Amino acid sequence: MARAATTSDAFNAIAEPQRRDILTLLQAGERPVTELAQELGMSQPRASKHLRVLREVGLVRVREAGRQRLYGLDARGLRPVHEWAGGFERFWNDSFDRLDAYVQELKQERQEE
Repeated sequence: MARAATTSDAFNAIAEPQRRDILTLLQAGERPVTELAQELGMSQPRASKHLRVLREVGLVRVREAGRQRLYGLDARGLRPVHEWAGGFERFWNDSFDRLDAYVQELKQERQEE
């Protein structure tokens, strides 16, 4: 089966762990590509390719600052991922609530013995 293009949407773009690492670093603020590459232990051209993909799907913005290009996080593009993952958050919260109720029930039974 052919793999979907990584530039098609945020889901495909963040499937690559190094792109997720870039987004994590950009949470702290704008950075030049050279700093991102150094921090992640990759070459500048490789970091630039990842940034291009993230930019094309709307997860990263770029601005000129003198001779540098600064990359920043545009988290609005993560909204579809957040909304999709939210369903799983509800699942886990419900599971933990049931587990908590069961533990409380066991404690009550022990106290009654």
